[in-house]
Formats: sequence, structure tokens, C-alpha cells
Amino acid sequence: MQLPIPILCFLTPTLTLPSPQPSRCIASAPGCGSSSFALARRLPLPLPRSVASAMRRRGRRRAAPPTPAAAAGGEATATDADDKRDGTDLKTLATRFWKVAAPYWWSEDKTQARLRLAAVFTLTLAITGISVGFNFLGRDFYNALADKDQEKFTTQLLYYLGAFAGGIPFFVLRDYARETLSLRWRSWMTSYYMKRYFKNRTFYRIQSQSMIDNPDQRINDDLSAFTGTALGFSLTFFNAAVDLISFSNILYGIYPPLFIVLIVYSLGGTAISVFLGKNLVNLNFMQEKKEADFRYGLVRVRENAESIAFYGGEENETQLLLDRFRRAFDNLSELLIASRNLEFFTNGYRYLIQILPVAVVAPMYFSGKIEFGVINQSVSAFNHILSDFSLIVFQFQSISAFSAVIDRLGEFDDLLDENESSLPSQGGSIDGINIIFKSSGPSVLSSNGSPTQSDPCVVLEICNLTLLTPRSGNILFADLTMELKDKDHLLVMGPSGSGKTSLLRALAGLWTSGTGDIIYHVRGLESNLVSDEPSDKKIEGEELLQSSKQRRDNGIFFVPQRPYMVLGTLRQQLLYPTWTENVRPNDDAQSTDTLPFLSEASTSDATDTKLEMPSTDELIRVLEVVRLDYILPRFNGLDSMHDWASVLSLGEQQRLAFARLLLAKPTLVLLDESTSALDEPNEAHLYSQIEAAGITYISIGHRKTLQKFHNKALFISKTDSPDGNLCNWELRSSSQIPAEESSSPFSS
Repeated sequence: MQLPIPILCFLTPTLTLPSPQPSRCIASAPGCGSSSFALARRLPLPLPRSVASAMRRRGRRRAAPPTPAAAAGGEATATDADDKRDGTDLKTLATRFWKVAAPYWWSEDKTQARLRLAAVFTLTLAITGISVGFNFLGRDFYNALADKDQEKFTTQLLYYLGAFAGGIPFFVLRDYARETLSLRWRSWMTSYYMKRYFKNRTFYRIQSQSMIDNPDQRINDDLSAFTGTALGFSLTFFNAAVDLISFSNILYGIYPPLFIVLIVYSLGGTAISVFLGKNLVNLNFMQEKKEADFRYGLVRVRENAESIAFYGGEENETQLLLDRFRRAFDNLSELLIASRNLEFFTNGYRYLIQILPVAVVAPMYFSGKIEFGVINQSVSAFNHILSDFSLIVFQFQSISAFSAVIDRLGEFDDLLDENESSLPSQGGSIDGINIIFKSSGPSVLSSNGSPTQSDPCVVLEICNLTLLTPRSGNILFADLTMELKDKDHLLVMGPSGSGKTSLLRALAGLWTSGTGDIIYHVRGLESNLVSDEPSDKKIEGEELLQSSKQRRDNGIFFVPQRPYMVLGTLRQQLLYPTWTENVRPNDDAQSTDTLPFLSEASTSDATDTKLEMPSTDELIRVLEVVRLDYILPRFNGLDSMHDWASVLSLGEQQRLAFARLLLAKPTLVLLDESTSALDEPNEAHLYSQIEAAGITYISIGHRKTLQKFHNKALFISKTDSPDGNLCNWELRSSSQIPAEESSSPFSS
């Protein structure tokens, strides 16, 4: 916003734009010497400082925190074909912008949001009025100076001082109100996207199936840039419309031909800018991805430092990281060249307007038709209106960077919508795996609504289960049918790649590609049917399985080979995941103005059926049971903070996972080589503890020593049959397993 007098130029903050362009906010006034005051030329509203900083990084460096595009392994070997991308059309960008931006303004926080937005617009209107006032003050000020009227000059100077005192608070309060609204909007959107990201285990599908690159970057960086920039641009366009109305009458009243020159100049500049900068959107999009890939490589080195050191892979890692950086460097070089070409034009466009209005109205001044102060007034009005007409010229690089943000968030939003509405299928013949919970009571409803009897001794039934890999649709095994009763313990064996862990994924509800039923018999469960597949018809007593928490609350627990270590204390490690919501980290400072939507963490509608939280004595006792009590003095008790994945060995982490299991007291536990890092005495001790606790368990393992802890064994072999007609599984009693047979009964 221009305050068109020389003294005001020193008090007006430089308006910086969130783009890789040099500062273009201050230009010398036409006719002023080097010792003269500078004339601050009005530019579109600045974006919030935090957002401007982020957007400058996007425009010039585009260095944003990433995650892997495909941690499953495919992304790391990206080829040059991945370096190119088709541009997104304007209609799609507009649709995605509305889809991402709209939910907040109709959310539970809509009243506060709309009131704050109204306050920002009101302050913007007030600032426009102040600028119009300064425009006329500037005219009278320069007239007094040209007439050498000292008394009038002194009066105008006092008017200015009063205007400064009254006007500056409006500028400061407008910026503060805008930034606080942007922060509130970002907070709501972060909560909104986080809940959708974790709902229905979408985060797992994205990672395991490489659906989209860098989801965490989109939640953190892109949401921050989107809210601040969207609000900044909205105010810019609003301000431009008000300015256009306010200053057009002034300029047209001074000299109509000058108004026509302005329109022709701005439209021509806009067309040339669009032509020169047409590749910037795609270059910005790709730069963000490449910077993210490079940083992810660095994070991988940090997380796997010991393994790399053991392998002596320093040279390999250096080469891989330099290769990723080279890709970012090459793309950034193209981006800088495109920006340079655009800058040649925009700099000339920017500085030519400093003399253009003076050149047009100067003949009228020389002929005595206007006063000297009118020249300043016309320059001021011309710059205001030209800035309104030239938003695309002045902010083209900012707009291109913002378009990349919209594109990335739009892709992410579309993916979250797809996973909310339905789960991916592998073809028309694949109906999906049904996960059904049945009560151990006398009578329950089946999926078709008819009563069915449940055997109180049965824990798990698998009926005609055919399992496929989610992406390729390869059949791992077909028509698996079995029953597991209370106190039964099943060992799943087979060669690597036969589908042992995939079976556990299906049992946990992570993989649903295939057909068949997985039926859990849960004690005390009133409702019976829980399925990952949404249904248009919901029968009485039906409950959708929407989260791992819900499965956990029904007594199903999973222990992976490498346990997940949460960011927190040793106490939080033990209570995870059963009592996570009841444990809060000890913050140094408690927030006094916590937003309500930041306090809601639930991503499912599952009924909370948790056990009472264990006491400190019980936590210490369970560490003793798993032979891990020696770490208490080592880490100064239960409430110290450490990077547990680094300070505990894998064997210690596995024992900690068994401590979690014993505290949670599930009905059925799925163990995926959960004792692979333990010696045989510790392995035998842990299995004896969970058996003594009355927990039914299913184990995956290769060790022969595991056979004595199980009374049933399921053998799965690799199948070469593309249609899955060949039966590649066999269920036996563990007593029927020969001592020399360790992997498959299909050897002959």
C-alpha cells in the first residue's frame, strides 16, 4: 500500500514477495536526485513473514522436509523418466484449490474463522482509505513545496505526522490479524489431514503401495505454505479490487489518456509474463520432489548409521546422495534459467513505470494545465492501479510456486478421499477379504442377517481365504481354511517369499486383496460384523473395522520382528499402543490457548474398552518378567527420554515388545519372528510367559526350536500356478513335524 510522500517512504516497511525475485519494493521517484527522498511504490499485500520465508525457499531453493516417495524401494532408483511431468491445467488447479481450501470455512471453527476474516478485510478497507487520504495529502504537500509556501508546508507536515500516528496501527493490526488467522487455519487443516491420513490405515497403504511421494512434507510444509499464501493472495485480490475503484476515478479525472496507457501496458505485460514463465509451475513441482528425495537419503543414513558402518558403505552412500543432489541441481539450474528470462522482462517492466506516467502528464504541467503536486498524485494513482492490473507480472513466480503447492495438496486430498470411500481392489472378480467379529455368546447375526451359533472355545476361523499381493495381484495361496481354538498355538512356516507375513497382514486387516472370511470370536462383543469393506447396507449390530485400535480393543495384538519405538519415555514405550491417549509428554510450558481441534486425536468410532492403566510397580514388575529390569538404573527410571531405537539392541526391543504384550493381555497375538534376535533360553522364557497368561498365539518363524511352543503348524510353499489352483498349504499337528523338516512338507 503506497503512502505517497517522501517522509513516509522511510517509515513504510519494505514489502517482500515470496518468490525468487530480488526486492522490488522501493524505486526512486522520477525527477528526484540521489539525495532526494525515495518514493515507495505500492505492491500487492505481503504474505505472512513465516510463509514468505517458506515460499522463498520453494521458489529459489525449494528445500522442503521430505519422506520417500516409495519407501518400499522403488523410488530410490528413479530414472530420468521420472524427471518430467505433465502440467496441470488451470481448471484442475482451481478445482483442487477449492476442495482443499473450503472445508475449514464450514467446519466447527467456522464462526471464529469468518469473524477473523471479516476483521482482516475491514482493516484492509481502512488501509485503502488511508492510502487515498495520503494521495491527496501528497498533492497538497508538493503544491506547497512548489509554491514555496512555508506556512502551508508546515501545516501539511503536521497533517502527515498525525496521519502516521493514526495510520500505522492499522497496518500492524492488519498484518497481525492475517497471520493469526493463517496460523489458526493451518492448525485446523493439520488436524483434519492427520485424522484422514491415519484413518482406515491410509498411511500404511500409501507407504506400502507407493501411492504418492512425501506425504509428511505435504502435511507440514505444503499446508503451511497453502494457508498463508492463499490468505495473502485473497487479500491481495480484494485490496486490488478496492484500490482499482478508489484510484481509477482519481487517475481518470487527472488525464484520461493516461488511464488508457495503463490498461494497454498492464495487459501486454501480463501476456508476456505468462508466455515467458509457462514452465515454472512444473519446474517448481519437480524441484520440491527432488529436494525431498535428497533429504530423505540423508535421513536414511542417520537412521541406518550402524549398518552402513558395518558394511563399510560410505562410498556407496556418498555416490547415491550425490546422484540425488545432482538431480536437484539440474532441475534447479533449469528453474534459475527460466526465472532469469522472466526477470529480464519484469525488471524492465517494473522500472519503466517510474517514468511512464510522468512522461505522459509532463506536457500538461509544462503548458500550465496542472500543478506540480498533480504529477505526484498521478504517479501515485498510476502505480496503485498498475499494481492491481499487474498482479500476474509482479507475482508470477510466487503464483507458480503456489500452484505447485495446490497441485501436491490436491493429489494428496484426492488420495485420502479414495481411501475413505473404498479400498483398492484388484479386479472385477475380487470381492475383498471380510473380517468378521463374532461374540462368544449363544447367538449372533451373520453377514446376511440370519442367526448363527458361535463355539465358545473357538478363537479364530479362516474360511476359503485366497490372498493376493495388493499391487500386482499375484496369488500367494488359495482356499486356506482352518480353525484355531482357545489355548491352540499355531506356527506358520515356509520358505521366504511364500506369504507367511502376508498372512499376518491379512489377519490384521492390512491386506484386503483377495476373497474369503477371517472370523474372530471375541468374548463379550455385542455386535458381530466388522469389515474393512464399506457397505451401502448396514445390518443391525454391524460395526466397520476402521482402525488398528478397534482391532486391539477386541483383543487382537500384533508384535513385529522389529518393534516400533515411540518418541517418548520408557513408560510410554511400555504403555504403547494400548494406553497412548492417556499418557502425555511432560511439556516445559503448558499451552494456555489450546485450540479444541488440536486436542482431538481419535481417528475411528471404535468403542473404548481398554483395561485400567498399569501402575508404576506393575511396569517395573513386567520388566522383571521379560528380564529387562537392568535398563532402569541404566536410563534413570521410567521417565527418561532417549532415542530408544538406537540405545536399545534389537533383542532388548523385542523383550520390550513382549512386556507391552503381557500388559495388554489380549486374547490372540500375532508374532512375526518376534524372537529372532533372542537367544534360545530367553525365547523359551518369553513363550512360557505368554502361554501362562492364557494368550492364544500365532507365530511366524524359521527356527526349529519354535516347534515345541506350538501344537499346530501351517506350512506354506511358493506357488508357480498363476491361477492359484494348486494347493500350496498344509495344516498339521506339531507332533507330526519330522525333526529334519523345517520349511515345507512339499519336498517330495
